[in-house]
Amino acid sequence: MNAVKVRNNQTQEVSEIPVGGFFVAIGHQPNSDIFKDFLDMDETGYIQTIPGTSKTNIAGVFAAGDVQDKIYRQAVTAAGSGCMAALDAERYLGEKGL
Repeated sequence: MNAVKVRNNQTQEVSEIPVGGFFVAIGHQPNSDIFKDFLDMDETGYIQTIPGTSKTNIAGVFAAGDVQDKIYRQAVTAAGSGCMAALDAERYLGEKGL
């Protein structure tokens, strides 16, 4: 890739912008509506967690990845927060003797 062709929607003028790479963002709203009646969320629909954990406002319910990360929204950070959620869940179950 060496350029992106863009069209001005108001003037219809087409131009090319030289680029060295291209990242596609397919969505900026988390798909979390199913949980809105149960979990604390911010004004844009991201599930809120206790800082530094994946714990939500409901004991035993954990959130990870893009549904709670409005800053980075990347696969590598989602994988890391998924690992955090797995460890938090394991500890929760251990405390319950399960």
